[in-house]
Amino acid sequence: MKRLSVYSVLAAALGMSLAAPAQTPPVPKLGVIEVQRIVQESAVGKESLARVQKLQQGKQDDLSKRQKELRDMEQKIQDQGKSLSEDAMEKLQKDYQTKALDLKRAQDDAQRDLEETQRKELGELERRVMPVIETVAKEQGLSLVFNKFQSGLLYADTNVDITDAVIAKFNTQIAAPPAAGAAKPAAGAPPAGAKKPAATPAPKK
Repeated sequence: MKRLSVYSVLAAALGMSLAAPAQTPPVPKLGVIEVQRIVQESAVGKESLARVQKLQQGKQDDLSKRQKELRDMEQKIQDQGKSLSEDAMEKLQKDYQTKALDLKRAQDDAQRDLEETQRKELGELERRVMPVIETVAKEQGLSLVFNKFQSGLLYADTNVDITDAVIAKFNTQIAAPPAAGAAKPAAGAPPAGAKKPAATPAPKK
């Protein structure tokens, strides 16, 4: 059996090294989006914020009223404590404790209601804006879109930020009137596609 020469071995190795490399897969094009701006600047986001703020203001007004009643009772206890009978003072203190507990429960309920409303509003906003984000991403040829401040990114060039484009398209879709449906037939007119009734022959004389 012939031995391979050093030349043959080197030639074979060089031939392998000079072979065309496997094609590198294309690098995916990335984009980022600033969710907070969509909430604050889009028409739908502003409406959601307005509803949350209205609820928050109503809860705050109620809590302020309860706090004032409690302060008034504190002042009454201090001012009239010595002049009131023991039974009257005991009743006043019990009323104060009851109102204090009611205030604490009202504060807890208000916080829970506010958080639940925020969760629902943001969930509905996300549901409506996601198709818009997908549309903009496809139009710009993006493979991935990251939440700018919640994805661990430390830096993102403004050229890859699609927030403005998403807000603009989102507002345009909301402002656009619904597609006009088919024109309604005139009163008494047969529906489209219906056969006309055959003419009734005149009676023979």
